[in-house]
Amino acid sequence: MSETEDLFNNSKYQSYKLKKYFKVYDEIFAPYKNKKITFVEIGVLNGGSLFIWKKFFGENARIIGIDMNPDCKKFEKDGFEIFIGDQSDPIFWENFFKEVGQIDLILDDGGHTNKQQIITVACCVPNINDGGMVVVEDTHTSYMKEFSNPQKYSFINFSKKLIDDMNYNLYLGLNKFKYSLNKYIYSIQFFEGFALFKINRNLCVENELVDNNAERANHWDYRYGEESKITYLKKIHIIRKLITKIIYYKNVLHNKIETFKSKKYFK
Repeated sequence: MSETEDLFNNSKYQSYKLKKYFKVYDEIFAPYKNKKITFVEIGVLNGGSLFIWKKFFGENARIIGIDMNPDCKKFEKDGFEIFIGDQSDPIFWENFFKEVGQIDLILDDGGHTNKQQIITVACCVPNINDGGMVVVEDTHTSYMKEFSNPQKYSFINFSKKLIDDMNYNLYLGLNKFKYSLNKYIYSIQFFEGFALFKINRNLCVENELVDNNAERANHWDYRYGEESKITYLKKIHIIRKLITKIIYYKNVLHNKIETFKSKKYFK
């Protein structure tokens, strides 16, 4: 039995969890145990998970709960900070971070609608300390009719867009999004039912190609196939560059045609 599952079974108050989640919790949250962190969970309900996190992270952790139900304030007597508000409201988040400051971890186990999950990520990511994470669970709701899914603007499709956004930091010539979080997110990880957004501003810089200036073999680049094998032109630099560019654009066209044939896998 995993540590979080054991704590779940012995929690003072009721909580609901999918059984396969416990091993994920153990894996992703283990590096933060016994650290002086601020942990926020959206979705207090009966309070059971607050006690799980209090014991799991240790006495140095600041545990905060967020819920829409004012009755959840009763858990403040147990040493938790409770904020009442709507996670889909950017004004709520603005006021929350003004009062609380930067945090380290946030676990979204709230209402699970597309708007709630997307607004939570959008508002929280810029307010996470480097080395911290935004964790959204129950991402399977992006496939459920109850939540008006699947659809183009589901949370899971927003997450996929953030993968593109993150990779656009790689190279100057790549496209850019008008709305971007790539100044903060350096890594995105998925588990069944989970999306993790790892924050580190120092790693979110435009990448650069470096050369160690060591001995060169001067081998021909075969990335464009057999037609690259024009050995007698290898030493004629200008012609070689021209040939390479022609082959490059030929392959761009070829790849575009082949990609179009794969369209059925995206329906």
